[in-house]
Amino acid sequence: MNQSIYKPEGFCTAENECFYTTATIEKAATSGRILEAKATVCDENMSLSLDLGCMRGIIERNEAAYNADGSEIKDIAVITRVGKSVCFKVMGVERLHGEQVAMLSRREAQMECLNNYLLLSSPGDVISAGVTHLEPFGAFVDVGCGIVSLLSIDCISVSRISHPRDRFFPGMFIKTAIKSVDRDMNRISVTHKELLGTWRENADKFQIGQTVPGIVRSIEPYGIFIELTPNLAGLAEYTDGVKVGQNATVYIKNIIPEKMKIKLVLVDSFTSPVEVRPPEYFFTGDHMDSWLYSPDVCPKTVGTVFE
Repeated sequence: MNQSIYKPEGFCTAENECFYTTATIEKAATSGRILEAKATVCDENMSLSLDLGCMRGIIERNEAAYNADGSEIKDIAVITRVGKSVCFKVMGVERLHGEQVAMLSRREAQMECLNNYLLLSSPGDVISAGVTHLEPFGAFVDVGCGIVSLLSIDCISVSRISHPRDRFFPGMFIKTAIKSVDRDMNRISVTHKELLGTWRENADKFQIGQTVPGIVRSIEPYGIFIELTPNLAGLAEYTDGVKVGQNATVYIKNIIPEKMKIKLVLVDSFTSPVEVRPPEYFFTGDHMDSWLYSPDVCPKTVGTVFE
């Protein structure tokens, strides 16, 4: 599998515009190479126009997306591509009303990505993804050529969050691990927390006696859970007036690997905008068979086996 061919839409145009020569377009029509450019207009017939630099490209409505169930493409799926990058294959170059235009297909690009890449992947494969939109239950991510998969909120990080916007924003590019491949439904599911490090890897960033920043993630009658990293949270005693989502200043009282616990003392809490930053990945390979979050000294086993 060559993941470089099937990147999320926008990945190639994130830093520069994609404009092509006539020779490049004609060669792509022959070779079947997948290209990418931004959609500029959607007309009354639900056809997208793309600025290719040397000429205009057209993606007709029935070529705008691949629906595995064969259902009709909804208008919203077409018009929301305007102003955004679109992957496509060049089906040919024609003259329409005296204008030379390239006839393009996003659907063909998606079918190739699905059949030659995603459905050939295995659980545990690490792939690039682009965040498309966020819902309370999870983030929808483009896993290649505009094919979308759901990253459920419980798979985003070990530290619990109220909403995926606590971690991501639309347009952000991230890494994900394939959780499962459903070849009958032409669908894959993905996970993210396994790439953010084990309990030990995250805890090693801190020492007893340090005072560090955190984010209040959960308030319970028995204490307040404060996130130190996306995959590590500690517990402080309950204090009135503290709210979920606030910034916190905490003193690290104890680190207990045997119980996977960080004991904290809440020094201060305050409301301030929290910047959503790109994730820090501890795992940088392209495949993992399993992931053990819990330390060896902890009798409780927490982790993931990719099967």
